[in-house]
Order: sequence, then C-alpha cells, then structure tokens
Amino acid sequence: MLDDAFWAIHSDLPREGPGDNASTARALDLMTDLPRAPAILDIACGPGMQTLELARRSGGHLTAIDLHMPFLAEAARRARAAGVPDRVRFVRASMTALPFADGAFDALWCEGALYMMGFAEGLQAWKRLLKPGGYVAVTEPVLFQPPEETPPEVLAGWAEYPAVTTVAGILARATWARYWVVDHFPLPPSAWWHDYYGPIEAKLPALRAAHGADRAYARRIAEAEDEVDLYRRYSHAFGYLFVVLRLA
Repeated sequence: MLDDAFWAIHSDLPREGPGDNASTARALDLMTDLPRAPAILDIACGPGMQTLELARRSGGHLTAIDLHMPFLAEAARRARAAGVPDRVRFVRASMTALPFADGAFDALWCEGALYMMGFAEGLQAWKRLLKPGGYVAVTEPVLFQPPEETPPEVLAGWAEYPAVTTVAGILARATWARYWVVDHFPLPPSAWWHDYYGPIEAKLPALRAAHGADRAYARRIAEAEDEVDLYRRYSHAFGYLFVVLRLA
C-alpha cells in the first residue's frame, strides 16, 4: 500500500517516472499514419508532462487517465497553464478497467506503468480500444544483457517484476500479442535524471529532516535512495525501452 511517505516523495515532480519530451516526440513521430487530429489515450498519465507534449505536437485530442486524484488535478492545472485545456480530458480510472468503448482511439500511450499489468497482458487487454491499424507507445523496463550476465543487484532491484527481460524478449512479447513492431529505442540516461531522479534526490534531505524519526518515512526515503543508487551504478545494465507498436 502506498502511504503518506511515498506520496510526499512522489508529489510535485515534473514526471512520475523516467522520460523526457524529446523521447515522447520521437515516439510520436514514428506514428506516421495517424489522422490529422488523432484521439490518443494516455494511460497512467501522472502529472501530465507527456500528456501536454502529445497535445502540443499531435494536433489531436487527449484523454488522460490516472487513479491518483492529485496527479489529475496537477495535470489539469498544467494543461490550463499551457493553453490546451480544451484538448485534454482527464478521467479517474484504473489501467486494468478502462471505461471506454471499443475502437475509441487512434493511439494508446503509457510511459513507465504498463509493467504493473505485465507487458503482454496489458497489450492484450487494451487492444480492443484501438481503431484498425491503431498505434501503441509504451516504455518498458529492459535488461541490456541476458539475465545470466546481468549484475545480481539489478535483478534483486527488479524482484517485484520478475518478467523483466531483454530487448529481444520485449519484442517477442509484442509479436505474441499480435502487434507489429514499428521501432524501439532506449531512454537516454538524462531522461532518468533531469525530471525524475534529480528532483527526487533534491527532496530527500528536507523530508529526512522533517520526518526522519517516523519509521514509515525513514523506510520510504531509504527505498528511494536505494532505487536512485541502483540506476547510478548500473545504468549500463538496465533502463527503459520505448516501444512503438501497431495493431496487426
């Protein structure tokens, strides 16, 4: 269960996971057959950084979903500030029970969250939402070497997602789920630091000073530090793969 200490660390961040606008734009540019004003569903949108980039670049209409109401409120505030509130609709919903009609969207987008359902499982469950020939863009945890060559600390760090696999494994799962692979690329290390791990690290000293005696806060702060340190030491061994797919 996510407690107050978790949300204290993960509130007021530019993003709620690794990524950057350049990578979002690169993935969108791979969707060469989108209509002029596509309908795009951003799943687990968080505070909406990629949502607004899609609204600005696609010329379409965005529906953005998340379960955490403060994220939706912050994303809506950012949409107003960016001058695109009429192009983005925010809906409180779970990625496991999306309340939309079959064939409602030209593209589905999900940065840094699909692994919580499972890559192939999520792709299968969401397929009904796409129009014929529709696209999917997701980021998925990836090992850059086979598991037997991966540092054990990395495998331990991803123990809650034992399905984490290599680029080849991810692409094989996409094909199994009956999608065409349009293209793929790894997120650069800067996409982990600038808008995600850097802001998290900057928050931790003040949180420790204010709440360090609280056991829940101390545990969450230690978890955050360990997560950041794992990537700092082993970014050569794992990352996120941006994958753009098309409905076969």
